[in-house]
Amino acid sequence: MGICHCRLCRKIKGLIRRRFSTMRIILLGPPGAGKGTQADFICEQYDIPLLSSGNILRAEIAAGTRLGKSVKKIIDGGHLIPDKKIVAIMKSRIKEKDCKNGFIFDGFPRTIPQARALKKSGIHIDYVIEIVIDDEEIIKRLTGRRTHPASGRTYHLLYNPPKEAGKDDVTGEPLIQREDDNERTVRERITVYHQRTEALEDYYHQLQKEESRAPKFIKVDGRGSVEEVRDRIFAAL
Repeated sequence: MGICHCRLCRKIKGLIRRRFSTMRIILLGPPGAGKGTQADFICEQYDIPLLSSGNILRAEIAAGTRLGKSVKKIIDGGHLIPDKKIVAIMKSRIKEKDCKNGFIFDGFPRTIPQARALKKSGIHIDYVIEIVIDDEEIIKRLTGRRTHPASGRTYHLLYNPPKEAGKDDVTGEPLIQREDDNERTVRERITVYHQRTEALEDYYHQLQKEESRAPKFIKVDGRGSVEEVRDRIFAAL
């Protein structure tokens, strides 16, 4: 079920956009929480782009820009991109025309130093939204995924199984489990996520106590259908 495009809904969207001159959001959520799907809903509803730090860096590297070359050199050397450089990249990106109504940051900030640098840069954030879901449900979602390498088609052993176990519906070729979808890797990713996000949550909660214009931190239940989660997010906004 997609977002309705009837005349009434378009009018409502227009009213929402006029009500909020900008909608600047940081979207958090563990792997498998459905962030990508929900980000698409939010982007369409508020006419704002999704800004992924990883995608921006990869695009710069692929284009061979000066920035891309410098970033590639850092990555190839086995080092992390300095927080100052990441913030500068994102600050430059939001000056583009498609960000006039706001934006969603995905994958940024990841750490307290990045969050502090973001604040120091003068970029105002309206909402920090975290999609919350039980760890065991995440493990069930991710470890059950199977992929057809040649086409990228994906299946799930429980929610979207192939017609014949272990085989692609179209070609009949074998399906694989991606390395980052095995249980050990998934658990490690979840642990890292919690460590980072709990620190960010504490940071933004403390900021709310100190500043009236601090971003509002919202937790949204990630269980249920994508439409149910979407409606919870819109209700919170």
